Amino acid sequence: MSAVDPITGLAVRRRHSGIRYERARPGELVHVDVKKLGRVPDGGGWRLLGRDATIAHRHKPVRIGFDFLHVAVDDHTRLAYVEAHDDERDATAAGFLRRACAWFAGHQVRVQRVLTDNAKVYRYGRHWRAVCEELAIGRRFTKVGCPWTNGKAERFNRTLLCEFAYARPWLSNADRLTALDGWVADYDTRRAHSALGGRPPISRLTRSTTS
Repeated sequence: MSAVDPITGLAVRRRHSGIRYERARPGELVHVDVKKLGRVPDGGGWRLLGRDATIAHRHKPVRIGFDFLHVAVDDHTRLAYVEAHDDERDATAAGFLRRACAWFAGHQVRVQRVLTDNAKVYRYGRHWRAVCEELAIGRRFTKVGCPWTNGKAERFNRTLLCEFAYARPWLSNADRLTALDGWVADYDTRRAHSALGGRPPISRLTRSTTS
């Protein structure tokens, strides 16, 4: 039976082999991705006011634009670190990676490798490469044309959309961004994760570091 996307109600196409893998220790592989998220206009978007009430936004001379959610998910624990930025450029992505590694280090996890798609910023970005070399992080890339091989980041992004970004109507983009850190903290420390036997990601970290 096909899975159903809770946002659209449509069946989700399964384009992977069904074979699951998992790194043995925290930090062995961290999935990195960027999720582009349309900003919420002041007063609320179509989920709050309806599509007819917000159609005027399409014709404004200055577009509302997008937030770029930079995401890092540890393969073993599923611990996630997220930052919202105005772009996905080289310097921005490199700064995010440095802070993500520091955050994981605060949880006694040293990031050894990162897995990304084949975007130019990850393949050829000077700042991105410099941070990877400085922190001795190996770079891995998804197979060309197969973005689902970065599956843990993709799955986290889908959860973020369903359970946070589109889970309730927001009165402004600032309201949504203010709530982001709290939602991610709850995901890491309280939310039951089906791949972890109903436990939150932080529980996997505790067992791994004490074993």
